[in-house]
This record gives sequence, C-alpha cells and structure tokens, in this order.
Amino acid sequence: MPKEDLSITLGVEEEFFLVDPATRDLVADPDPAILEECQRNAGEHGVTTEFLRSQVETTSRVCGSVAEVRTAIQETRRIVATAAARHGAKVIAASTHPFAVWSEQRSTPRDRYVNFEMTFQDAVRRLLAGGMHIHAGFGDPDSRIRVMTAMRRHLPLLHALSTSSPFNSGRDTGFKSYRLNILGALPRTGLPSPMSSWADYDELVSRCRRMEIVKDGSEFWWDIRPAALFPTIEMRICDICTRIEDAVCMAALYASLVRRLLRQCHAGELPPEPPTELLAENRWIAQRYGVLAFFGDPEKGGRIDIADYAARLVEDLAEDARALDCEEELRRVLAIVRDGAGADRQVDHYRLCRLGGMANDDALRSVVDLVAEETVEGIEIEDDPKG
Repeated sequence: MPKEDLSITLGVEEEFFLVDPATRDLVADPDPAILEECQRNAGEHGVTTEFLRSQVETTSRVCGSVAEVRTAIQETRRIVATAAARHGAKVIAASTHPFAVWSEQRSTPRDRYVNFEMTFQDAVRRLLAGGMHIHAGFGDPDSRIRVMTAMRRHLPLLHALSTSSPFNSGRDTGFKSYRLNILGALPRTGLPSPMSSWADYDELVSRCRRMEIVKDGSEFWWDIRPAALFPTIEMRICDICTRIEDAVCMAALYASLVRRLLRQCHAGELPPEPPTELLAENRWIAQRYGVLAFFGDPEKGGRIDIADYAARLVEDLAEDARALDCEEELRRVLAIVRDGAGADRQVDHYRLCRLGGMANDDALRSVVDLVAEETVEGIEIEDDPKG
C-alpha cells in the first residue's frame, strides 16, 4: 500500500501600515516610489497595494519548511521597511493603527477597489485593518476541504496568539483584536460552515455565482478558505504578528495542525464537528481576551484555560512538529501565552506611559514607536536615500 503524502508547502501574506515618523499617523497618500522600489527588489516575493493607500501587502515565495518561512518574512519585511525608510515613512505590523481616523484615509484607484467601495460603502471605507494569512499546500482537493473543516475548532487559539489590534481611533477598545469587529461589517466573513468534500465547496460557489453574489471564491472572506489561485488552504483569522518570531510560531502551529489533521483524514479518524455556534463563541472569546481566554470546551463542556489547552495541544502535535522540523518554533506558543501577544505589549506600554504622566495622544504615539521597533527587530534597515 503506498505511503500517504504528508508533505506541506507554506506561504505567508502580511498587511502593513505606513506611518509618518514625525506624527506617527498613517501616511494617507504615500510616495509611489515606496511600492515601486518594493516591487523592484521583491525577487521571488510579491509586494502590492491594498484598498487603502496607507497599506502595503507582502506575499512570500512558496516555502518548503518553517525555517524557510522565517527567512521569507525577514526578507519581505526588510524590503518594505527599507523602501519606506528611503521615502519618508516607517512600517508597523499591527492589525489596527492606535489612533488613525478612517475617514481621513485615501483608497487605491484600482477597478477592483472602486467596485468594492460602490458595493460595500462605509463597511469597506472603515476597513482600517490588516492581517496575516498563511497558506498551506497539501493533499488533494477533498482532503484539503476536510482538513479545513476540522481546523475550525483550532482557529480561536491561533487568533488569540496573534492578537495585535487593541486600539481603534484613539481608544483602548477592551478587545485584544478589534480587527475582527471591523471585518464583521462585511458579508461572507467569519467561520465557514462545515464541508466534507470539494464538491460541497464548489456547489456553494456555483450557487452564489448564479445568484450574482460573488464572481469567484476569492470573495469569500472567511477565517479559513480554499485559496482561489493556488491549491492551498488559506488561514486568515490571525492578526498580523508584530514580532517575526511570533509570526513564525503561527506558521509552525498551523503546519503542525495541518499535518496531524491530514493524518487523521487519511485514516478516516477526523473528530466529529462541534456546532459552529460553539466555535463562534470561542472565536469571540479569543478576540476579546486574547491569551487571557478561557475557552468553552466543545467536547467535555465547561471552560478550559488557554494555557492548559495550548500546553496539551503542543504535546499532541509533538510528532508532527518533529517531522516538520519546527519543534522549537511550535513551543513558542507557550511563551506567547505566558508573556503575552502584540496586543498585550501595546496595552501594557500605553498604560505605563499614562501612569508616567503622558497625555493620551503622546502615549498612543509611543505605542506606534513600540510597534515600529518590534516590526523590524533583528533586521538591518538601510535608510540612506543615496544607498
């Protein structure tokens, strides 16, 4: 009997904000030379615009390991941060800007974005948020759909570990990820319904096309989805991680989960699906509390501390992480739970600034400085325009 193929490829997309080094506000209309330089130097990676001009999106090359993911993220962040620095801006990896105002932003003049704005109006104009998407390529179409469905129960943990958007429009929102509240104004977001085959997914897309709801699957903006252009499952629930090592940890956790679920899929042993409503509740808990979450336990009932849940999962995934050579990167999950994610550091820094006597606006600008420093930790940025 042939051995089942458990190989996995990975790719990462990150959406960054461009900020003014003096005011720390978003650059509503950045120098076009930033994107031009990024695209000239991208190599195997991709760099493109987003709906708002103040954002830049990077797409890594296809990676064969988590170690390659780390290198790719270092390279893409260096490309964008260097180009921004050469043309009067800085880059921050946070899923919301601490104090920027959505109504002051300018959209990118592309047909796709113009059409979106005509359809979604203020729901998309208020979309002052960015995220991190991780693609995993594996298996055949049916197994990808089954693994995608089984992955839904783990999305709240992945989200909690990545949270980096506690502020919005100058306010501490009380959420570790306010980004999901903003995204929720759009249709076809959140958790997908359970599906058991590619035919299930294909039929849904076909029905929506016949109803003229979507043009293709790229207009389903679920927390996890089949990618429209690649044979991958794209995990989209994560905030962008401020620190590179945290982003690499998310890739390791996602890849290890994919491999374990793929093994179970091949063996016909995928666990039964909990009600989507219960998973949605855990999703809300993750965005509200981040690494301080007590999740509902869909199998046993009651609550489970995120620390206990994460420790048990890391242990369960040990074999798969070993096979993928990412044991150390996976174990960083425990450090994030213990020490906090990007959102926790932002809120702690803001509160310490306020306790030290800083005015609210100054404290928020200081948060931007913190995020800007963490975004490029360990990366040498060349900011000499003549370099």
